[in-house]
Amino acid sequence: MTEQRRGNVYGLAAYAMWGLFPLYWPLLRPATAVEILAHRIVWSLVFTALLLSGLRGLADLRRLGRRGLSLLALAAVFVSVNWGIYIWAVNHGHVVETSLGYFINPLVSVMLGVVFLGERLRWSQWIAVAIAAAAVVVLTVDHGRPPWIALALAASFGLYGFVKKKAGVPALPSLTVETGILFPPALVYLVVLEARGAAAFGHAGATVSVLLAAGGVVTAVPLLCFAAAANRIPLSRLGLLQYVAPVLQFLCGVLVFHEAMPASRWLGFALVWLGLGWFTVESFMHARGSRRS
Repeated sequence: MTEQRRGNVYGLAAYAMWGLFPLYWPLLRPATAVEILAHRIVWSLVFTALLLSGLRGLADLRRLGRRGLSLLALAAVFVSVNWGIYIWAVNHGHVVETSLGYFINPLVSVMLGVVFLGERLRWSQWIAVAIAAAAVVVLTVDHGRPPWIALALAASFGLYGFVKKKAGVPALPSLTVETGILFPPALVYLVVLEARGAAAFGHAGATVSVLLAAGGVVTAVPLLCFAAAANRIPLSRLGLLQYVAPVLQFLCGVLVFHEAMPASRWLGFALVWLGLGWFTVESFMHARGSRRS
């Protein structure tokens, strides 16, 4: 198998695992979203630290410096917000709205580049952004409120990716540092929860306890697959593969959890898909024209 084919497999595996996350978190009930988040942080640190030491990657941590640590601390805040909202939303019947967040995430990332990096969009790219904005308006009317879950997920993950890009640290050391920063408050929360007799871990059956601990592996493995893919295939192809995750999340919400999809909601999603399709095709056409020039 060639390196590019390996990259395709790794990328598809990463986004497929992320897309199937909605099937995993409900298995952890009766644990609350905050307890699941705390266990995800704690066990992710355990798993990534063991993996990093086994791969002799501890030297990467020593080279971070103050700026790197500060950026990863900020990234840790954004990713914990993203994880917490996502887990809560899935376990409270909002899987379809979580998929919307990751559908619009690429356009949010584009806007972050415009606002914070001074990047300029072509007029045809602004059309895609305008279509996505119209979709948010339609979905706001449909819900009777803005789609806060989707917007919060898109914003937090977009900011997480932005900060990670500025930090420039490989996936495994980065995740180890991020979870290490979040580890103390997460551990304190779990200890307090246990002292109050409200913890699910160790009290809701062996299956729930094992699955809570396995959250560390579930978190780290797709991230490592993503890193392996990013090193082997062009960013444009990786960008196309990222739509696998929200498509699977959407299908889980509609086909597995039978969430309501009235006509107005279909219209909102159709506008999002149209905006994404427009943006993707325009980017490819522009890149091809640039190469020919």
